Amino acid sequence: MLAIGSYLLSSRVVLAPMAGVTDRPFRQLCRRFGAGLAVSEMVTSDTRLWSSRKSSTRLDLRGEAGPLSVQIAGSDPQQMANAARACVEAGAQIVDINMGCPAKKVCNRAAGSALLRDEALVRAILEAVVAAVEVPVTLKIRTGWSRDERNGVTVARIAEQSGIRALAVHGRTRACKFEGSAEYDTIAAIKAAVSIPVLANGDIDSPQKAAAVLAHTGADGVMIGRAAQGQPWLCGQIDHYLVHGELLPAPDASQRRAIAREHLAALHAFYGEEQGVRIARKQIGWYLNALREGSDARRCFNQLTDTTAQCAAIEQIDFADIATAPTTHEDLAA
Repeated sequence: MLAIGSYLLSSRVVLAPMAGVTDRPFRQLCRRFGAGLAVSEMVTSDTRLWSSRKSSTRLDLRGEAGPLSVQIAGSDPQQMANAARACVEAGAQIVDINMGCPAKKVCNRAAGSALLRDEALVRAILEAVVAAVEVPVTLKIRTGWSRDERNGVTVARIAEQSGIRALAVHGRTRACKFEGSAEYDTIAAIKAAVSIPVLANGDIDSPQKAAAVLAHTGADGVMIGRAAQGQPWLCGQIDHYLVHGELLPAPDASQRRAIAREHLAALHAFYGEEQGVRIARKQIGWYLNALREGSDARRCFNQLTDTTAQCAAIEQIDFADIATAPTTHEDLAA
């Protein structure tokens, strides 16, 4: 089993933090289907902005099963420490630090994966956050800034020395963004260099791929990103395969409809009519990607403007009309 501090996770499969994706409804669904931990969407370390609808929604942890992990992003050690304390006050049982996001709007503020270029600042942030809270602090990184600056091993050692309790590593550099294939040799080197738990991340979209990545890297667990979109049951399929060595069947058409129906109702309840309808267009759209007529189904669903119409549409969609295995992507986790 995988432990983060005093928390023993129910599986070695963790749902990655993804902005605009891992909201409370999606986290709860993935946890129910077998994720051992589901990390929140990234929140800014500037707590003055937390009164905004976006931040307050991202910090809403009510009704979730623990352990509850909230990810923070920023570049000022004291501000990050203050944010970590505020997250704990809001209910976080684990604080995750974002040093993996390659997005320009994050890196331009010297946050996310941009921090990997400044190892002294990395240490200062990690030490400040660890000292600020009593809960476990985890870290998400990439393998380095660029192919010529793969300093993931050095950053991992800094993390362990600073008191970080677990480390997730995306198998690309910041310069790679989400292009090409993830490489796992650096993750293997990181795992060999530290004694804290390491999660392998990037391009893991099936139980077989998860097992192969664990065998190659020696990592303690896997972190799943965009492959779970439209497939919240994937985390459980991976966990079952890692434990038992056998593949669970994918949900049939009626089960897919029931899951999409449950997800839709949760989105409407969480966000309310106007915002819930808008966000459902994106999140329910992921379930439709695998359908033979998925593009048409998405186009029709996206034209609906109220919760009643969206709920009725779910009942009319032919979830048995699967064209291929559900489309998956490398994760865009922070």
